[in-house]
Amino acid sequence: MTVVERREIALVDLLDRLLAGGVVVKGDITLRIADVDLVRIDLNALISSVNEQVPSPWGDQP
Repeated sequence: MTVVERREIALVDLLDRLLAGGVVVKGDITLRIADVDLVRIDLNALISSVNEQVPSPWGDQP
């Protein structure tokens, strides 16, 4: 029998780790009634921190 160590991570620490490495979110949502597609939403998002080492993808815009 192995014992799994349980470690709690604060939400702030989790967000810091995610933003440091970046997160990609991708998904599809389709709203349909009676097998007829009414609305389709495609989601593609990149969430990351921006600093001197990781410049903004939009350049130096104010």
